[in-house]
Amino acid sequence: MIQERQFILKGAEFCYPNASEKILKGIDLEIRAGEWVALLGSNGSGKSTLLKLLSALLIPTQGLCFVGGTDTSEAKGYELRGISAIVFQNPEDQIVASTVEEEVAFGPENLGCPPEEILARLEEALAATGLGDRREQLVASLSGGQKQRLALAGALAMHPKAILLDEAMSMLDPRSRRDFTEIIAAEHKKGLTIVEVTHRLDEIRGADRVIVLADGVISTDVSAKEFFKKSEAELLAMNLTKPPLDRLHERLVLDGLIPAETAASVEGIEEKLLCR
Repeated sequence: MIQERQFILKGAEFCYPNASEKILKGIDLEIRAGEWVALLGSNGSGKSTLLKLLSALLIPTQGLCFVGGTDTSEAKGYELRGISAIVFQNPEDQIVASTVEEEVAFGPENLGCPPEEILARLEEALAATGLGDRREQLVASLSGGQKQRLALAGALAMHPKAILLDEAMSMLDPRSRRDFTEIIAAEHKKGLTIVEVTHRLDEIRGADRVIVLADGVISTDVSAKEFFKKSEAELLAMNLTKPPLDRLHERLVLDGLIPAETAASVEGIEEKLLCR
């Protein structure tokens, strides 16, 4: 259920040291608990920087950012622990341990959790990410997709209220990307807030809301349902393209082969075509 405002930006701006222009300009944004928000935009639009403001890895150079009601410019690091956890594009950037179970237990140990709670969180996170049978395995022996699921397991073990994904699926093959998306969708159904930076529209079918950034400002902020109604031309104007499955769905509807209300999924399209 969508409830309190979990993230608030008020006139937030950011300029990297020695940069001539601001990467973010006057961002006003609220994200409520339980939302799945997709952040889209072309390279350099500011979406990853915005995510770093929400994770308090960066502080606005102007304006305010509140995470869990706390002003990030005034907060001590420990005050924001447990509110959000971030998963980066490359899992190698955040994995620190040599085995799967050591990596997942690392966060709860740093939080000072008692041993029995660490074990419970470990089991829960491994089960959620499908890594239960690899707990004693060396991280170095994992595939790229498994390493990214491990990074997610480590984040989930922190029991955050929100997971922030910074192009977390961009290095994955289609099957690994689908598996990762299914895990995220399952956690969202449990009430976890998801804020996802991506350029792939097929990753955000489960999103509640889509925000598009352009030149450091929010150009679009609509429900996912409204966003997916946009034409190919409208998406191209945002430097975005419809996923192949959506284009196929649109073509089949235009040709009268399936009803417009058919779900844009392999299963939905197949069912309607087989029933003809």
